[in-house]
Amino acid sequence: MILEGNVVADQTLAEIRAGVARLRERHGVAPSLAVLLLGTDPASALYVRSKKRMAASVGIDSPDHVYPEGLSREALLALIDRLNADPTVHGILPQLPLPKGIDEDEVIARIAPDKDVDGIHPANMGRLLAGSPAVLPCTPSGCMALLDHYGAKLEGAEAVVIGRSRIVGKPLAQLLLARHATVTMCHTRTRDLAFHTRRADVLCVAVGRAGLITADMVKPDAWVIDVGNTQLPSGRWVGDVDFAAVSARAHVTPVPGGVGPMTRAMLLRNTLQAAERILGAAPRRPAASSG
Repeated sequence: MILEGNVVADQTLAEIRAGVARLRERHGVAPSLAVLLLGTDPASALYVRSKKRMAASVGIDSPDHVYPEGLSREALLALIDRLNADPTVHGILPQLPLPKGIDEDEVIARIAPDKDVDGIHPANMGRLLAGSPAVLPCTPSGCMALLDHYGAKLEGAEAVVIGRSRIVGKPLAQLLLARHATVTMCHTRTRDLAFHTRRADVLCVAVGRAGLITADMVKPDAWVIDVGNTQLPSGRWVGDVDFAAVSARAHVTPVPGGVGPMTRAMLLRNTLQAAERILGAAPRRPAASSG
């Protein structure tokens, strides 16, 4: 089975569009997502344009704060302070990676937790670890939505997560644990990686190394979520999984068209939920199970 992210993302966007309409009807405002883009990295600019198009399609405002020449540390932190204090702004998204010389940890921590729609503020990460998340990181929650949509059974499953970033690997492991999977964390320095991947019922790969996972490393009928995204010299984008070979024996996401659309959809869902919380239209959510 090919796990098409575009299909699930379209359903999620329809739900968001309806939620935005309800918010407009009740409060007379639309959710607003402030996007910060520093520097001239073409990939970052492309991602921002894609997010803005998707936001517009569901009725979410997405004003730009673009600084091609960058900003000083002081000016960037002052901008975030202004956005934190602005009641018309419900979400703040600094496009990562930030230019060299800017401390990403400091920038992320400066964003008000309620406006952290990427789910990576230390307070939100701590709540996730404690089992009571308020904002779920976009890519991990998108991975979980894909698995749920296509019917993967997670309770009691052997899940292997390759990659230990704070944006994908670590929070994804927590979400799988909350669904009662038995989780093994691996990374690029794991000895005998194939030993772990071959026993995985659910394999999530987020390393950024093209073709890392070959067919002989995957259990038949496993659920494979490929978060990798690497551009080859030819210009083609590929994931961490050998898609052609692995798709013959397992359920797998394509690249592009798998996790990417889900990440953007989850970002907009988080923005809607942030607006609902700030406007008092809904309680904090979601809740996670444990045990």
